[in-house]
Amino acid sequence: MTVLFECTYRGRRHIGLGLPRDGEPLTLTPLGERDLLTPLAAGEDITELLADAEWLTVAPAERDAVGYRPPLLPERPGDALVGGFMQTHNVKVDAETPAQPAWFLKGLGDVLRTPGQELRAPASAVALTEEAEIVLVYIGDADGLPRYVGYTFGNDLTDIGRFRNHRGHLSYAKLCDAGVAPWLFLGEPPHEVTGRVTVERHEALCWQGEFTTGTKALHYGLDAITDELFSHHTLLAPGRVHYVYIGADRSSFHDGFRIADGDRVTLDFESHGVTVSNPVRRASPGPAPAARETP
Repeated sequence: MTVLFECTYRGRRHIGLGLPRDGEPLTLTPLGERDLLTPLAAGEDITELLADAEWLTVAPAERDAVGYRPPLLPERPGDALVGGFMQTHNVKVDAETPAQPAWFLKGLGDVLRTPGQELRAPASAVALTEEAEIVLVYIGDADGLPRYVGYTFGNDLTDIGRFRNHRGHLSYAKLCDAGVAPWLFLGEPPHEVTGRVTVERHEALCWQGEFTTGTKALHYGLDAITDELFSHHTLLAPGRVHYVYIGADRSSFHDGFRIADGDRVTLDFESHGVTVSNPVRRASPGPAPAARETP
């Protein structure tokens, strides 16, 4: 399966193919004026798009100069929407499970954080938890209809305590940053994904547990729930990139654990060779300006 990634190197955006391994050189080509979104939305083969590319090699000693970007993230964060579905997995099904899972919006493209970057959550969060998830990536075609192009993996950091205290506060509970791997797998969503979560506090292991996800673990048909989602015109626009988190297995919260400020949460998607590791920062922005009366 083809894997596409984007990065910055020496002040310019580059793209590469394959899943980079530690200690190995990187092979990159400058993005330049290339438009990846339009041809990918049209189903074109990425290898054909790059057939005439000029490639350069980044030695292992220079790897620190490479900064990875969320896959296909537009230059303007407002051209991307990050959201997902809640309680989609079979392990979370109960008598009250609806026919269509709840959908939430996490934010625009700037809530995505690649490995190593901080995941921000409100200082007032009640109980934070990680959620190890598959992330589907769609691009709006010329008519605005989202076209699936591939998947990656991520951490849907959630204030599950707020949701548990007030079921109507799902939208608030999800307004935390989202971890995302830079690697875009250009294939169908995986049937089964297995891995492990570790949480470190002051550089010491304080919780770990395993997870299973993938289409096999879902209570819902993936096509059915995404078709319903994208039947709403308010979400559609040509060139818009959608990142859809499709739900998680049980998390550390279900084991009685609470993520604290400064903890490092590492999700090892072991079956696919991908790691998403981020420190968590609980903080709130300054107070909003007072509303002014309309004259």
